[in-house]
Amino acid sequence: MKLLKDIIYGVRIEEIFGSTNIAIEHVAYDSRKVAKFTMFVALKGTQVDGHQFIDKAIKDGAVAIVCMDLPKILVEGVTYIQAVNSSTALGIISANFYEHPSEKLKLIGVTGTNGKTTSVTLLYDLFRLFGEKVGLLSTVVNKIHNEEIKSTHTTPNVLDLNELLSRMVERGCKYCFMEVSSHAVHQHRVHGVKFAGGVFTNITRDHLDYHGTFDAYIAAKKGFFDMLPSNAFALVNADQTHGETMVHDTQAKVYTYSVNQPSDFRTKVIENSFQGLHLIIDNKDAFLKLIGDFNAYNATVAYAVAVLLGKDKLEVLAALSNLEPPAGRFQQYASEKGITAIVDYAHTPDALENVLKTIKNIRKGNEMVITVVGCGGDRDKGKRPQMAEIASNFSDQVILTSDNPRTEDPETIINEMKAGIPADHTRKVLSITNRKEAINTACALAHKGDILLVAGKGHENYQIIGTEVLPFDDYQTVTETLKNLNK
Repeated sequence: MKLLKDIIYGVRIEEIFGSTNIAIEHVAYDSRKVAKFTMFVALKGTQVDGHQFIDKAIKDGAVAIVCMDLPKILVEGVTYIQAVNSSTALGIISANFYEHPSEKLKLIGVTGTNGKTTSVTLLYDLFRLFGEKVGLLSTVVNKIHNEEIKSTHTTPNVLDLNELLSRMVERGCKYCFMEVSSHAVHQHRVHGVKFAGGVFTNITRDHLDYHGTFDAYIAAKKGFFDMLPSNAFALVNADQTHGETMVHDTQAKVYTYSVNQPSDFRTKVIENSFQGLHLIIDNKDAFLKLIGDFNAYNATVAYAVAVLLGKDKLEVLAALSNLEPPAGRFQQYASEKGITAIVDYAHTPDALENVLKTIKNIRKGNEMVITVVGCGGDRDKGKRPQMAEIASNFSDQVILTSDNPRTEDPETIINEMKAGIPADHTRKVLSITNRKEAINTACALAHKGDILLVAGKGHENYQIIGTEVLPFDDYQTVTETLKNLNK
């Protein structure tokens, strides 16, 4: 229980109506989670305006309301705080309510179009090998040391974020590695959170359905580095043209990493095979179980962050060699008939091209590459033809199928993808709307030595069709199908 006046300390306020010397037991931005002695923060969301639920929140026990627009009738006994911005207010309120947990551990945020999940997962696993108690906040799963918690967003709402960080502190975690999405920055979901470091992986076309333009998407990513304090570090990919843009106004100390040019943390790829990577990192040999040039970048991020956090360089390299790739990130399965299946989350043009280029560089030349790929519904339509074109450019056989069609017609999505296929590639492209049938067909087409890529959903164990969330797992589907073909 905390006093209202302490919880709202630091919030930019227009007016206050009522007493601030009252006890608050809960903070909520979801009216369904309101109980007695709750402060309800009314957020103006992209789809729902929390101001519509103020009356309901009061009926359910809210004693304080934070809002931008005051109700016409103020209920006696309820305190109203009119904030300049309720979203940024929630960030400060959350930090105050949970006693600033981000200041009690080393919190590292990783942002970029691709590589976020792999980078934070590698860091989590790496620091666990060092014997540290660590937290993880990722697209795949949230973890408090060895406790797993279901992840619903790439970056949680700031109230949930502070609650998770508070639990990490209680459990003795010294570090937390988290993904920071562009949505989260734009929606102030990391406002009031103190980061010890920030990492920029890369930026390519994505989320334009939300941001509108690529420049707006870049600005959202840059906003994360603008908020870093002077005692934090900012680690950016020197091989990316927008790396300098990200840190242009940051107060943090800037470091660079790269594969293709000089930087503070330089990596060279010596060998890339289905068995893993041979790298030279900081002039030292490293043999990793990770595959692909894109994972050379992710491994370099893990190495650099660990060193910047004070870990011994040689110990970091030794530990990196023991790490496995995260689920759904170039996840392999070799069938008894000698077919290699790869499941990857690649859902952007750049990510898909990176995965297919990796396969191209590793293949011996006589194998067929069969790619199963789709695009999500209710998302950026502009990347659909690009995804299909890339798949057809780097594959011997392509099967266009459903991803998460959501409320769009799956066949319409596939037809929009087809528009990107060059005329001389149309003969090697099939369209099978049902994803399971598409994967089964790909498995049936594959022969000994062939490489089968199932792209787009990776770790996801569901498929969203309409408004239903149905069980579906790419890795499970492809492995079971290949096993059955062996019988």
